[in-house]
Amino acid sequence: MTDADLDMIFTALAHPARRRMLDLLQASPGESIAGLTRSFDMSGVGVLKHVRILEKARLIRSIRSGRERKLYFNVVPIQLIHDRWTDRYSQFWAERMVDLKSHIESRVTAKRKAKHG
Repeated sequence: MTDADLDMIFTALAHPARRRMLDLLQASPGESIAGLTRSFDMSGVGVLKHVRILEKARLIRSIRSGRERKLYFNVVPIQLIHDRWTDRYSQFWAERMVDLKSHIESRVTAKRKAKHG
């Protein structure tokens, strides 16, 4: 995932209406633009502009069905972002836990030697 991809995703997620659209699509996969418009106090054109930003960020997939487009939330970009940072931090904290375990074990061993020593 490139920095440009990340910028598009974070830009798309920055607007509360777009986050709400993703919530609605997660709850009702296959919703149309007209269906989304009923949930907002904006025109269909306004909703379509937001949908296009979400599509550009690959957070929404659309499938044409006659004259309608069915919209689906695509979680993959968010999962990639999650994996990018949590994997690094998971590794960091796992290493710290190993260091802590080794430190505690060495102190316990030293105390035992001193006590029995």
